[in-house]
Amino acid sequence: MAERRKSNQQKQQSTLEQINAQYGKLPPQAIEVEEAVLGALMLERDAYVTVADTIDTNSFYKEEHRKIFDAIKTLSGKEKPVDLLMVTQELKDREELDAVGGPGYITQLTRRVASAAHIEFHARIIAQKYMQRELIRVSSEIQAKSYDDTVDVDDLLDFSEAALFQVSEGNIKKETVPIKPILNQAVLQIEAARSKPDGLSGVPSGFSAVDRITSGWERSALIILAARPAMGKTAFVLSMARNMAVEHRQGVAIFSLEMSSLQLVNRLISAETELGGEKIKTGKLEDYEWTQLNQRIKALDTAPIFIDDTPALSIFEFRAKCRRLKMQHNIDIIIVDYLQLMTAGSDSRGSREQEVSLISRSLKAIAKELDVPIIALSQLSRAVESREGKRPQLSDLRESGAIEQDADIVCFIHRPEYFGITEDESGNSLLGVAELIIAKHRNGATADVHLRFQKHMAKFSDMDPQFDNDYQSDVQTIPSSMNTDDDSMAAGMQTNHGFDSQNVSTGDVPF
Repeated sequence: MAERRKSNQQKQQSTLEQINAQYGKLPPQAIEVEEAVLGALMLERDAYVTVADTIDTNSFYKEEHRKIFDAIKTLSGKEKPVDLLMVTQELKDREELDAVGGPGYITQLTRRVASAAHIEFHARIIAQKYMQRELIRVSSEIQAKSYDDTVDVDDLLDFSEAALFQVSEGNIKKETVPIKPILNQAVLQIEAARSKPDGLSGVPSGFSAVDRITSGWERSALIILAARPAMGKTAFVLSMARNMAVEHRQGVAIFSLEMSSLQLVNRLISAETELGGEKIKTGKLEDYEWTQLNQRIKALDTAPIFIDDTPALSIFEFRAKCRRLKMQHNIDIIIVDYLQLMTAGSDSRGSREQEVSLISRSLKAIAKELDVPIIALSQLSRAVESREGKRPQLSDLRESGAIEQDADIVCFIHRPEYFGITEDESGNSLLGVAELIIAKHRNGATADVHLRFQKHMAKFSDMDPQFDNDYQSDVQTIPSSMNTDDDSMAAGMQTNHGFDSQNVSTGDVPF
């Protein structure tokens, strides 16, 4: 039976090639396979469930077959039996029975197959033919628009990217897998983390206090870094990019929608050489400073940092650029500065809040697709400035609540010194102190991490150990009922107090 079916398919393909050669090209199609699938769907009750994720009504080439499949789909959705009689009745109720060839054609379909044994394989063939037809359609539209001089080339590129992505997205469906291989993968990941000297499972930030909380930025995670203007968002990610690329040789892609690539590099040079930003801009350096510049800049020369300063970047352009960077340079992390300056491209419709929500969801999807963390900078609303203490919170995220929802980690940068707050409640100096507030952490604890900020170089770094001791905070712990003896409780408290530069609230850990 299988050999005969394969022979029929080969004959059909040969016939199509002859027709194409003699009369012109016909769209890709597999009529006999469509008939076999429809017949199999009416022979076995659960056959539709097998192909539901592979094909849909539009996947069929013949209009008659589309109507028959849609009737089968409706019956299955109503949890009614799918057989010859029920499908015929459904089409009759729709007044489409004569249009598909009558009861005789429906009966003929069920005679073409003996069972639904190969229905999944046949469904893939139908899906492939549909994909080919869709690519031809999209290519024709792109070609027609390309000949139209009134169409802006940037809009054309955006349309092409969106149309092709829509075709691929509609075809690629992730299958369900059993837990065993995922468990094996998780154990291998744990073993790999154990073998690392720093014990990190993700991409290291280069800030030891941050890495202790996050275990490195986890792959496929979306990290939102938000702050009011002038808090140092760009300075923080540039300091982090330098740590990742220079110290850990991680590939870093930076998409700067606000600053030019030259401005970013000048900031990197200032932080690396420890020369003030004004001196770098004016070039007024002493002889020893030129020597210092030439010596220290070598570390950046070979750093795997890739900068794109395309303004008003659309999410479709961003996706294409990230895929290319991943393929060509195997980047390990992506930084976007900043989220609100991106556009949704041709999908932009509705309010600005809806557009930002679409961008946020797309960033998370790209992170999962490329298996890299994406750090997106975001603005905060002015509400933070009217609050006592000026400390930001999740409700301050600007323009969309979807940002908080989509993000795996949400961090805020807070510099009390900027608001004229020079001492904390204990009288410790806050000059040069910045807080990284981890307000949401889907896979771990929330925390307040103290960092050192050198304003003249726009550089963040770890606290000096002696300076950091002033900021040891009490740690709230929730003892486990499994640790009933005093020694276990004491050990637990000692372990938690190992975090000497942040205030960890373990009660915020979601399970």
